[in-house]
Amino acid sequence: MIAQALAPFALLVVPHDPTLLTNSPCLADAYYGQYGLHNVFITDDACLGSSGDFLSTGSIVPVILSSEQQLVWLEHKVVDDAIRPAIFVDEMDAFLAELVDIEYPTIYDANTAYDSEQLAITSVQSSKVLYHTPTSVLLSIPSALFPSLDGILPRFWTPTPLPDAPVPFQPVPESSIKRVRELLDQVKYDSAIAALVGSISLSQMRKDARYLTGEDPESPLISRHSFSQGALDAADWLKEQFESTGASCELKDFLTGFAPNVICKYAAEEETTETLLLSAHYDSRGSFGSMRAPGGDDDGSGTTALLTIARTIGSKGVVFRKNVQLCAFAGEEQGLLGSKAYAREMRAADADLTLMIQADMLAYHVPGEPLQLGLPEFVGTPEVAQLVSNMSALYSPELMVGYTRACCSDHQSFHEQGFPATQVFERAGPIADPMYHNSGDLTVREGYDFEQVRSIAKVQFATLLHSAGFETKQ
Repeated sequence: MIAQALAPFALLVVPHDPTLLTNSPCLADAYYGQYGLHNVFITDDACLGSSGDFLSTGSIVPVILSSEQQLVWLEHKVVDDAIRPAIFVDEMDAFLAELVDIEYPTIYDANTAYDSEQLAITSVQSSKVLYHTPTSVLLSIPSALFPSLDGILPRFWTPTPLPDAPVPFQPVPESSIKRVRELLDQVKYDSAIAALVGSISLSQMRKDARYLTGEDPESPLISRHSFSQGALDAADWLKEQFESTGASCELKDFLTGFAPNVICKYAAEEETTETLLLSAHYDSRGSFGSMRAPGGDDDGSGTTALLTIARTIGSKGVVFRKNVQLCAFAGEEQGLLGSKAYAREMRAADADLTLMIQADMLAYHVPGEPLQLGLPEFVGTPEVAQLVSNMSALYSPELMVGYTRACCSDHQSFHEQGFPATQVFERAGPIADPMYHNSGDLTVREGYDFEQVRSIAKVQFATLLHSAGFETKQ
């Protein structure tokens, strides 16, 4: 049993344990989400006292809630030792010392920083560290700082804001899992699916990816950071490309200052509410102090895979028996914000979502390693991951399939809303791309492998075709 707090509000950080939410009603009402392998609650002494029998380990910190302050979880990404800095803990400690000890630390102005040669500076109030381990930090920072926090963090650290109020715990219902299991039971080789996924154009993928990174001389894009003009331009371009394949698309705003989500739909040929969703995030992150954020791998590769699936749908005249959505999210690098907004919207609408698959970082292939497909070890629906794995064995057998702890991407937003979801990733292991969160994340470099992107896109597309049902009109 852990000690009780003495403040009116107590911030409780414990190892992820869903049973806490089912055994303790007051903790369920005080739930602020899962962050990495931790659950966070903001509660009071009375709840802690009544829940003591269920709490064996964790940390309690007094907290004062204020509309002028934002609570932010920072997580160190799981990266390969080959690219991990030897002093990564010291790197974060130095960052925190600068952030906390200086009364008015300098930060980017979110309105101008990502489009100007000279990064704009403004000043903010002080920040406070509430919780700190070698791989995670919980901060209280001025709300004005959050929009540009990702631009000043050490590159292997990612921010996620805590919500303003408790969130409901939404486990994936057994009925939804049963439907995915039925799809698993029906898996068998289909020559029509093989022909469609085999027609994906490698040359078109290169063209799309290099437009997104700005490597194409005709592309105006320098950055796709969520606050940049480049992200707005990319959203318009993506909408146009998806619509050219027969999709009906909408640019959906979700937070002031952020580029919009690009939501594209292919209506079902049959009368049904059942929906399948594939996604990627088109926003990007570059090096500290640089205006460039090409995001070739993270996540231009996933966005390119999404585009190539759409282009094949259009060129081959594919129509689906069930509703299909292809979504390109913004705000991922600031804490999955675009996908969280859309997942909440779908939950509020009681959407009939069979499964969701997020593609994030598909292109980097460590020289000498086999082509790979990584599936999430912790966050997601195992049955959806198994379905993807089975489809890979049939349609991209060249991929070595395994699990990765490189968590998390936009699938988490849907998983937390009780929708079956998983992610496809470039490696059955930790992140190994040396250009991760770097302005050098381009497509023309060692290790960037379009063949691997194509192989994973084939798996995504095959899973969609199998799950949604289809015909071709050509």
